[in-house]
Amino acid sequence: MVIYKLLARLVDYPTEEMLENIPEIGKLIEEDATISASEKEGLNEFISWLGESELLRLQENYVNTFDMVPEHDLHLTHHLFGDDRGRGPALVDLSEHYKAAGLDVAAKEIPDFLPLILEYVSTLDDMGARVFLGDAAKVLTVLAANL
Repeated sequence: MVIYKLLARLVDYPTEEMLENIPEIGKLIEEDATISASEKEGLNEFISWLGESELLRLQENYVNTFDMVPEHDLHLTHHLFGDDRGRGPALVDLSEHYKAAGLDVAAKEIPDFLPLILEYVSTLDDMGARVFLGDAAKVLTVLAANL
């Protein structure tokens, strides 16, 4: 599911490579029949803004938005547990889930990081993606409301 991989890249920390791939991302969005016209419009506005912005400014906005405001944290278990002890077992369970599915996250990010979750979901079929994201819907709704 290409859309989830694209979304993973778009919500991750901005890099030069991401900016270089903006034209290809736009093309993939336009070609994806699973994305509605209104969703395409919103995504195209966002990638146009990305393409017109300086990398350093994008990185500054990213840090100020996601790293400095706990309510905007892209680590989803933070919204469920905060710094509570229950977060650790949830992270271990998610890591084990990825491992069982063949996704190696050892050198990457904490397993509840939204771009990593979207990358994982991109490897699933449509039903698997719906089920997995359905389990995360409450947290994603909270995060969206906070933004």
